[in-house]
Amino acid sequence: MSLKSVGVIGAGYYVPDRVLTNRDLEQMVETNDEWIVTRTGIRERRIAAPEQATSDLAYEASVKALERAGITGEDLDLIIVATITPDMAFPSAACLLQEKLGAKKAAAFDLAAACAGFVYGLANAANFLATGMYKKALVVGADCLSRITDYTDRNTCILFGDGAGAVVLGEVPEGRGFRSFELGADGSGGELLKLEGGGSKAPASAQTLENKLHYIYMNGNEVFKFAVRIMGAASDEALRKAGMGKEDIDLLIPHQANIRIIQSALNRLELSEDKCHVNIDRYGNMSAASIPVALAEAAEAGKVKEGDTLLMVGFGGGLTWGASVLVW
Repeated sequence: MSLKSVGVIGAGYYVPDRVLTNRDLEQMVETNDEWIVTRTGIRERRIAAPEQATSDLAYEASVKALERAGITGEDLDLIIVATITPDMAFPSAACLLQEKLGAKKAAAFDLAAACAGFVYGLANAANFLATGMYKKALVVGADCLSRITDYTDRNTCILFGDGAGAVVLGEVPEGRGFRSFELGADGSGGELLKLEGGGSKAPASAQTLENKLHYIYMNGNEVFKFAVRIMGAASDEALRKAGMGKEDIDLLIPHQANIRIIQSALNRLELSEDKCHVNIDRYGNMSAASIPVALAEAAEAGKVKEGDTLLMVGFGGGLTWGASVLVW
């Protein structure tokens, strides 16, 4: 069976209106703007309105992606939403999004790989399309991290924001599209980044609320060391699988977790800063939304042209990681 060439035929993003600045956080916890910027590169982040849930953010991004692809929800065969903050345990955010988009013939499911979720979603959808099982897929990375952030914890509350990015995948000319995927996981690091409360191990109770188990817990130092190592290793492996080298990269689209991690990846790949799209200063870490928002932003700004080689790479809780080489 010959596989079809699959690529991105439309991209869109959405971030909420409310801006939470470092100055705002100074009024909430013991921190300051200089400390945050120096250590993370973040100056502000977006926060969803009380009435907005993850599927609402996903919808706004998806509408833009569908418009750019020149199709409607009815044309979709598959919807994958990468998220760790679904509207509810079930039904999935993808099913709620399917209804909002009128995508009546689309299969729909959520995927949980934290900040690496979008790349995991791309790999799943691309393979469905390459085999001919489906023709059009919508892959969304969306998270409302503000809902699981403890705004009394100065180590984590400075990092996270809300947003959504979406892409439509379809068949593209030979020589274009996805050239490789590199996915991985290391469950032995699961304790380093987690949200323990609300699942079958620690169902919601007065005790889980009192112990703040419904908020993100992160061992920042260990996650940082893991991220620096894996961003480079995953990138190298994705390039090797694609039969390409560092010199072939036209634009790096990294997960936006920390500016020092991004700079480390640039150094490892021997890339100049103008070959990387960075928006962490404006949005912070949006988990699964980080890479697709950056991708859609770069495309909208004209930083991506046909034939360009893009490298997307991210890491997240699990621990998980994913990288992909895409020829636009």
